[in-house]
Amino acid sequence: MSAEEPLLRVTRGAPTAEELAALVGAIMTRTRPVAAAEPAAASVWARSGRPAAATPAAGPGAWRASGLPR
Repeated sequence: MSAEEPLLRVTRGAPTAEELAALVGAIMTRTRPVAAAEPAAASVWARSGRPAAATPAAGPGAWRASGLPR
């Protein structure tokens, strides 16, 4: 492919500049390599709604301990 040859050619229809821009944006998004991102850490608010790994076991004082901060 030469430098003068277009990368994209419309063979049917007459797309507007906005339609072409949307098409190019969609193509660029699909062909861009995905960076290996680390998963974001959950916020304190999100963690507060999850069951804890060390939930208080049933027994003496469990009811009181269930309301205490961890």
